[in-house]
Parts: sequence; structure tokens; C-alpha cells
Amino acid sequence: MPPEAELPAALAAARDYPALRWMGSKLRLLPFLHETFAALDFDRAIDAFSGSGCVAYLLKCMGKQVLANDAMRVAVTMAEALVVNERERIGAERIDRLAALPGNPEGFITRTFAGIFFTPADLAFLDAVWDELDRDPGLPRAPILAALARAAIKRQPRGVFTVAGDPEHMKDGRRDLRLDLRQQFRENAALVDRRVFASGRDHETRFGEVFDLEGRAADLVYLDPPYVPRADDNCYVKRYHFVEGLVTRWRAPEARIREDSKVKKLVKRKSPFGSRRSAPAAFDRLFAAFPGATLVLSYSANGWPDLDELVAMMRRHRPRIEVERCAHRYSFGTHGGVAAARRETEEYLVVGR
Repeated sequence: MPPEAELPAALAAARDYPALRWMGSKLRLLPFLHETFAALDFDRAIDAFSGSGCVAYLLKCMGKQVLANDAMRVAVTMAEALVVNERERIGAERIDRLAALPGNPEGFITRTFAGIFFTPADLAFLDAVWDELDRDPGLPRAPILAALARAAIKRQPRGVFTVAGDPEHMKDGRRDLRLDLRQQFRENAALVDRRVFASGRDHETRFGEVFDLEGRAADLVYLDPPYVPRADDNCYVKRYHFVEGLVTRWRAPEARIREDSKVKKLVKRKSPFGSRRSAPAAFDRLFAAFPGATLVLSYSANGWPDLDELVAMMRRHRPRIEVERCAHRYSFGTHGGVAAARRETEEYLVVGR
């Protein structure tokens, strides 16, 4: 990797994207993606599984018109704040005012999540910010909610919401875990504001399943579906249910809390990419869904189906296939042993034209 001063301007800007501890995030792979995108001729792009939002942001930095789609509302919120949003910032004065709000100890979040992830003061702060959002519709909602979601993920050990118990449990002294949510919000709101920029293009976000986009016109479609794992599962709702609910204050139709869950998980959503039984047909349908567009598929040697099978499937819909490879180490999670070994992998970009 060349020194920062020698990086292409679009890549240098995109690498400053506010990173999330997000399963499968491509932030560290942006140079690999940029090199591939830069060699392709396109203007309108769809990021069909936008996730943390960093790839859609890279495409915006490259001057492309972007539609960012995801089946997680927190992902769509991040893209609304930093891809669609061209100029709206929270502003230092509003950040100070929101960070200083007296907490609401009677709010929904405080009552529902007491003793699970955060301290009572943290939860009361989240309720207070949401009270302000409800009271004042003129507030820049997407940047505020993006900052809240990122603050909550950074404050949570390992960045996931799967373990119940004492909110201090598993904390290891890192600065992110020492800061309360007010401090985290203050820092993350300022960071989001710094990353907002005007590209002069009309971008779009969409919440929903990828197959609802079938036939949508684009020059390039970037595909980063949930990898079908060889062990465990690929359920994002399970890992990020708290921030998924937070961005709507658990008011969205699909933000239904399972009352039998110690950590108040949301009702699981079915995905055709969630099992070996349904994934092959889902991939085949995915490759047929955007006729005329160049397809760029991100995939990992850790995933299933295997690369040869994916290439064979894509070849049924695109006559010209190229495969780019990049060694990669995923840093998600902290466990050793077999799980750690699985983080060492090879990433593929399968380009179909």
C-alpha cells in the first residue's frame, strides 16, 4: 500500500469513513475494491447489501451515483447520514446541547434494557435524545441516529449484542469501553459531521430485501451478500438487534422484541442466504436480477458455496468473468482457536460482464 499522500483522492477520502465493528465490513478492503472499480466503466451504482456503508461511501467519493440498499435499518441510517446526505450536519452547538440533555429514567429504552448492556445513565441518555428527536422534527435525524448507533457499538464489548448480564462484564479497559454514551455520542457526532460532503449527485437509500430491486437500472451492482458460513450463522439481526431497534426506537414493524430473550433480541428475519439449502438458488436469482449491469461480487474463501460454483452460476448470466484475489484477515471477534484461524482467509471479487 503506498503512503497516504500517494493514494488516489477518492480512496484516501473513503478510508476516513467512520468504521463500525460490523461483521464482514469491507473497510480494510477498500484499496482492493477501489482498484477493481477504477478499472470499470460505470456511472450509476447499486450497493445491494450496503452493511456498514463504507463501500457505498467509496463509490460516492469516486463521483458515482449510488443507491445503497440493505435489509437492516441501522445500515440504511448510516448510508442516509453519509452517502445520501450532501450537506446536513448536526453542528457543534447542537452536539453540545444533545450531549448535555438530562436523562429520561422513565423512557422505553431505560425500562426495556435495564441491566442488560449499558448503565442506567447511558440508557436514560438514549431516551432523552429520542425525546428531542420526537419533539423537534427539524433536527438532522440521520446524522444524529448514525452517531448514536456507532456510539452504542463502540461502547459495547466486541461490538455485538449477544451476551446478557452486568453491563461491565467483559470490559477490558479500552478507552471506548471507559467512555459513557454521552461522551461517545459527542465524539461520534463530530466525526459524522466531518465526513459529510457534497458530491453533486443524487444518491438514494432503500430499506428492504435485495430481490425487491430486481430489474432496477444500474451500470454496476456491487454484491456483498451474507456469506453462508461453514460454522455458526450469518444473522445480523441477532448480533446488532439493539442498534437495529435504536434507530427507530423499536417502532418499525419488524422491530418486534422477543420476550423470551434475555437480551431482548428481535424476531429473526428469514434470509435465503442463511442456509446451504436455499443459498444456491438465491445466488442464481441474484445474478439474474440486474440485466445489463456489470456485477461485482465480494466473497470469501470461508464462505459457501465454493468459488468455482459461484463462478459457474454467474457465467449463466454474464459471458465474461474475471476473479480478483486478495489475502485478508478479519478482525471481528476476540476468540482464539478455530474461530481465530477462520479469520485468516482469501477475499474474492468476481466481476461479471
